[in-house]
Amino acid sequence: MRIEEEYKKTGYFWLPEKEENKIPGILSIDDGGKIELEIVGHFDEGLKPLSGDDNLSRIIGHVEKDGLVTLDDCFYTKKNFSFGGISKSKVVVHKALSGAAWDKDEKVVFNTFSFSVDCLDEWVGISGIDVDNDWDRRTATIRYDPPEKIRMELKNGMTLEICFAYTLPGSPNLTEAKITQRAFFRLESENPRDLSDFTSIAFKITNLMCFAMDEIVSLKNVSATSSEMLRDGGNDKKYPVPISIYYQSIPFSEKIPKKTWHEMLFNFGAIKTNAQQMFNNWLNAYEYLSPALGLYFSTKAGAQKYLDGKFLALAQGLETYHRRTSSETLMDKDSYEVLVSEVLEGCPAEHLDWLKGRLMHGNEINLGKRIKKIIEPFKDHLGTSAERSKLLRKIVDTRNYLTHYSESLHDKSAKGRDLWVLCMKMEVIFNLHFLKVIGFADEEISRVVENCHPLKRKLKEI
Repeated sequence: MRIEEEYKKTGYFWLPEKEENKIPGILSIDDGGKIELEIVGHFDEGLKPLSGDDNLSRIIGHVEKDGLVTLDDCFYTKKNFSFGGISKSKVVVHKALSGAAWDKDEKVVFNTFSFSVDCLDEWVGISGIDVDNDWDRRTATIRYDPPEKIRMELKNGMTLEICFAYTLPGSPNLTEAKITQRAFFRLESENPRDLSDFTSIAFKITNLMCFAMDEIVSLKNVSATSSEMLRDGGNDKKYPVPISIYYQSIPFSEKIPKKTWHEMLFNFGAIKTNAQQMFNNWLNAYEYLSPALGLYFSTKAGAQKYLDGKFLALAQGLETYHRRTSSETLMDKDSYEVLVSEVLEGCPAEHLDWLKGRLMHGNEINLGKRIKKIIEPFKDHLGTSAERSKLLRKIVDTRNYLTHYSESLHDKSAKGRDLWVLCMKMEVIFNLHFLKVIGFADEEISRVVENCHPLKRKLKEI
């Protein structure tokens, strides 16, 4: 989670149903979403240095400016006991909800969940700001018409909206008149849902943005509302109380990315006519492609510090992708079962268990055939037949060498820059398949390949 402004606030904190035992402390949230609470003393009643129970399911607080805050899933990382002096303890917090207090066992449920990601304005590419310059008269007219919300129905019962927040010039504006606009996503459910339901969808949408922008972008500006939490707005009107939410979301990059639309794989304009179906296709893909997606995004987020680790994750990801999208085997199930029975009949009893283990996965196709099947739909973008065969062989030999370190494959495996280029080629294969997964037609994929500069650079290496 991106924390754009420093969050370090003092306040008083207590356990639910024990408000009389308030403890002063400082609540800090670092960029990335790491939350820590430093308190004077500890929440235990009396001295319990050997209790061993350092988990705190929920802490309530009242901090400067923000008011009430609820801290969930907490535990001590430092617990000091004083004998007449002042001691401090530290508590790690998994989630902070600023704006309200929940009871000890009360479920945290919401109806709406709003969030943004890095570079979302550039990806959406819609602005209500219109500037008309008259250079001859040295005048300028600025007009703002708020863009309409873009609404999409998700198959999980939620609604996803692309919304636009804005600020208009205040007064007096003698030297500056400023209009700002920012895009954000808004998930809505008619029935209250657990917070984890929303964060799960937000994680998948953030990954979609990472894929679309060909960059690791981070979640930010998260807030939620509930129909059960309303405040009086006057004139007999009630409004939902906005709750700011903080947690360590992934993916996260310390470096704030800067992307223009032509540096992205695709932007919203490329999918706007079929955006609802494409968002649903992506969310549905997690039902059967989650392991492959996880391996791909781990390489983009830099989880592997060394190039050979990145390569192995990509190779495993492609193999997993094919396993999840194809049930192809060497021979049909009945024929293989007959063959296994015949082989086992002639096996000495003392080797039977060993042979059964060997034959358990004997009907599966090997990595080379899986990669060939994966490349086939996009062969026109991946070089000549000879180049594709060389690519396939190099992936297999390098994977086998880095897995088994067989000396016979040492000279055949990719190393140095060749290994880096091989990783880029495998990323391209993933990119092309993910475009297909979310609903791009073949001719649309060809346009992406033609117009996307990052993808073209990777393809030049093939």
